[in-house]
Amino acid sequence: MGGRGRSRGWPGDRRCRLDDLRGLRIAKAGARFGHTKVRGYHPLLATISGTEEVVGARLRGGNVHTARGAASFLAGVFARLRRAGATGPIVLRADSGFYNHKVTGQCRKAGVSYSITVKLSKGLHKVIDAIPEDSWTPIPYPIADGADVAETTYRPFSKRHPEVRLIVRRTRPAPGSQLALLVTYDYHAFITDRPGATLAVEADHRRHAQIEDVIRDLKYGVGLNHLPSGRFGANAAWMILNIIAHNLGRWIGRIGLGADSAPMTTKTLRARLLALPGRMTSSARKPTLHLPQRWPWQAQFEQSLNNLRAIDLPVAVRRT
Repeated sequence: MGGRGRSRGWPGDRRCRLDDLRGLRIAKAGARFGHTKVRGYHPLLATISGTEEVVGARLRGGNVHTARGAASFLAGVFARLRRAGATGPIVLRADSGFYNHKVTGQCRKAGVSYSITVKLSKGLHKVIDAIPEDSWTPIPYPIADGADVAETTYRPFSKRHPEVRLIVRRTRPAPGSQLALLVTYDYHAFITDRPGATLAVEADHRRHAQIEDVIRDLKYGVGLNHLPSGRFGANAAWMILNIIAHNLGRWIGRIGLGADSAPMTTKTLRARLLALPGRMTSSARKPTLHLPQRWPWQAQFEQSLNNLRAIDLPVAVRRT
């Protein structure tokens, strides 16, 4: 770095300023401005509803379309689940970013049912407007008579695609809001090939929003919001390590506290069961863990520890 910072680093000039070098060091390969207007990445994630375990992840550039590579990604996820011993029915629940024929085609190929939010268009609004008024069924909602559900058939993407169920939820704007002056209803629709009652399938589809909790836990619980390297491959490896830590935390909670317990975030797990304010002592070669008195998580910690100790590991694992 010659010239005491006077060089501008023009083409043909080997010198550059210190801030230029810093910029080169912190640049992350593949990081781009996406729909959130923030420079970063746009990973694909697949999680299990209820347990919040991550069963598939792929790091992508920040400016890629949501559905780019989704079909091949899902093929790998479905195959991984079957190899892991999942023999029962599998249902894919996804938002409108994955509303395309490649995703539904991959689901049919793998024998997986799907429930995918629909991108509203003028043609789809005509289909919804054609639903008879007596077909709408009220559902529980914070506002009295605030939401209804109805079902019809729909052929998405093209005429060659088979007809599927189109389930629509309409909600009334909150009284006094500006939206109430413009529209009568706000519509939320999704396509599905699942069997079952309309209200049950609609309520189950809404549960796909649980993945937002997983994303928040990955960002602020295990550190996925701090990708440390400027190399794309290294950041992809960092993401996988974060996901392994996230899954280990979920397994500790399910095994230690029981399968019926609510999933515990990584931050809560660390505060209650891992980062303990205690000390270890040894007397006559017998280790003793001393913990604070009147500690509110004592029973929970002892229950988890006893359940984890009771696991009978295979011989090969014990030897390792």
